[in-house]
Amino acid sequence: MPHPPDAQPPILSSQSGAERAVRPPGAAQRVTIVGAGYVGLNTGAVLAYLGHAVTLVDRDAGRVAELRAGHSPIYEHGLTEMLARTQAVTTYSVDLVGAVGEADLIVIAVGTPARANGEAETAFVEAAAAEIALGLRGGREYVVVVKSTVPIGTSRRVEAVIARGLRQRGVEARVRYASNPEFLREGRALHDTLYPDRIVVGSEDPQAVECLRELYRPLLDQTFEPPPLLPRPRGFTPPPLMVTDPTSAEMIKYAANAYLATKISFINEMAGLCQRVGADVDEVARGMGLDARIGPQFLQAGIGWGGSCFPKDMRALQAVAAEYDYSLPIVQAACAVNTRQREHVLERLQEVLKVLRGRHVAVLGLSFKPHTNDVRDSPGLDIVTRLVQRGAYVRAHDPVALDQARAAHPELDVEWYESLDGVDALVLATPWPEYLELDWAEVARRMRQPVVMDGRNALPAAALRAAGLLHIGVGR
Repeated sequence: MPHPPDAQPPILSSQSGAERAVRPPGAAQRVTIVGAGYVGLNTGAVLAYLGHAVTLVDRDAGRVAELRAGHSPIYEHGLTEMLARTQAVTTYSVDLVGAVGEADLIVIAVGTPARANGEAETAFVEAAAAEIALGLRGGREYVVVVKSTVPIGTSRRVEAVIARGLRQRGVEARVRYASNPEFLREGRALHDTLYPDRIVVGSEDPQAVECLRELYRPLLDQTFEPPPLLPRPRGFTPPPLMVTDPTSAEMIKYAANAYLATKISFINEMAGLCQRVGADVDEVARGMGLDARIGPQFLQAGIGWGGSCFPKDMRALQAVAAEYDYSLPIVQAACAVNTRQREHVLERLQEVLKVLRGRHVAVLGLSFKPHTNDVRDSPGLDIVTRLVQRGAYVRAHDPVALDQARAAHPELDVEWYESLDGVDALVLATPWPEYLELDWAEVARRMRQPVVMDGRNALPAAALRAAGLLHIGVGR
């Protein structure tokens, strides 16, 4: 793994053509982040909290106005409070060209939605790069960082787009490049930014590496005062900074997500066999997780993964492999198992109810995981869709994601409310804390038939049985 030289080279001043002394360790930088979405907002909030001057740019004027008013457009634990704490050092703008001229570092964090063939769409990344080139000033030095999850080689593509834009303008600016993938979990994004497992920088430019090293110095050394809502974990070890080439950095992001998604699908595949032989998959997972080579994380059987990262990245990785005439049978199998888990819920309900058409089924949880309002590729919403297609009447609830669910599937014939009166079955799709603490005796009294499908193996099975409910788990 290559490392930059120990000596810190001088960095050009923000004043045209001038030089300045080496930036003191951890000194504040002027950072422009392109894209005020999930990654951009959480990254910007933390960098501002660490003392950097942050400008967040987004084309959505409504989103920018909302942020200026102190409101977060996405639901994420602690984000509203963090944005309020950093309001004085954060600027929100729709003008990307005007926002990059005085920046030291420019972070591209725009979306990369999936194309029809599964490949990640890079049009927004390249459009951002072209606009950045219009705002860079002659005689200045910049570092441009790609944080969006992008196909292999995109960082080099960004470099070419900016270089072409500068040539067309006849502007000479020194631009350095780096790939800096994010490893954030929705619902824990601020926590993962403040207390990361690792920080990966892909660059062939030592000064770009040093710029990012100093940007993240408070995280690497853990010298910052933790926010009250996000205390430092007990015994937390400061993360390593891994320096590699841009292509490997891009690949690390895809490979990490593919491995985690495959680990979930593996335990779900074992759950199907456990159910048939009479084993308890939770006990099997516990025994596996005690092996230090395996570990307990991502061994929770259930209805599978969803969200904005795993499904998109698994398809994108397969698209990249196809481009190079290479197959990924393990990744393909993980995707197939994940789809099967959602159908498994309906199979288990049908075993008990016999007929789903005309049944009233309550689905609890529509965000793809707790503590977020993201419904992209949500297992809960997928189950709602499958139930409706089979003629069931569905009642659905979520603590924060109802509006997003309505917007994503306006065609569904679904009642969005809280009552469990008269339902034939209840399905737990997202293990929000409030669902785990329901009054189960009251739930049993209200239901027409006492059938509970625990899609996450998260409910207190003994309490449900004591209340007279039939508890159906996954792999049990």
